[in-house]
Parts: sequence; structure tokens; C-alpha cells
Amino acid sequence: MRIGVVSDTHLRSGDDQFRMLIEDRFAGVDLLLHAGDLVSPAVLEMFAGREYRAVCGNMDFDSVRQVLPERIVFQAGRFRIGLAHGWGGPEGIQERLLAALGPLDCIVYGHTHCPENRRRDGVLFFNPGSARDRRSAAANTIGFLEIGDEIRGRIETL
Repeated sequence: MRIGVVSDTHLRSGDDQFRMLIEDRFAGVDLLLHAGDLVSPAVLEMFAGREYRAVCGNMDFDSVRQVLPERIVFQAGRFRIGLAHGWGGPEGIQERLLAALGPLDCIVYGHTHCPENRRRDGVLFFNPGSARDRRSAAANTIGFLEIGDEIRGRIETL
């Protein structure tokens, strides 16, 4: 199973550049994840016809918060994956997420805009960075999770 992952797109309306990114870079993925801060529900329209899961973030409009949960836990193959945006400062974010979501095989999150692909205490912490708003990160990035005998993450620079 191959999962495409984005976060922190911060789009207020439909965007042709982002739509092309979805169609090109995520062609052939089995599932798309958005780890929050879509801002507008128009982002979800760009996922039309694809299987996806998404959560709301701290910058999302009320119209997004009304349709998306703050957290999701789901099964991918034999692995349990948690999806949440994150909150607070970047220091300690992984501990806060783990405490909120419980023991999982992988936690996918956003909020910091900085890519992360690190296994800690048996949990893969995966943040795709931001596809549109890099802030302090060196580049805009997206991510992929490969699910097989194990979960592996990969970050791609745009």
C-alpha cells in the first residue's frame, strides 16, 4: 500500500498548482492523507474521486472544522496509524501527540511545517512538512508512506 501525505497547505480557495501536484505526484497512491491546516474546504474538493482521510488544524476555517475531526486512528495493512495536526510549540509535539493518540505504529502530523521521518520507541513519527508554506523549512515538501512488512516514510522536495 502506498499513501501520499500533505499538510499545512494554507489555501483559501481552489488552486491549480496544488491540483496539479495532487494529480502528478500522487498518481497511483492508494490513499491520501492531509494532516490539517487546509484552511478552506476547497482543498478537499481537489481530492475528489480519491480515497482520503483528513483532519482539521488550528488555522482551519469553521467550515473545515465542522466536517473534519481533530484526530483519526485507522488501520493500514497490519499497522495502526494516527493522523492529527498537532498543537503548541514544536518542542515536545511528538510526546503530546503520542499521549493524545495512544500507542500506534505510526503518527502522521503537521503543524511545524518541518519534515520529519523518524522512528522513536517503535513509533514512526512522520510529518510531510508543508507543500505550500515552508516558513523555517528549507523547501516545500510532501511525503509518502509505504506499507508492507513494515512502514517506511519518504519525504520529497517540491
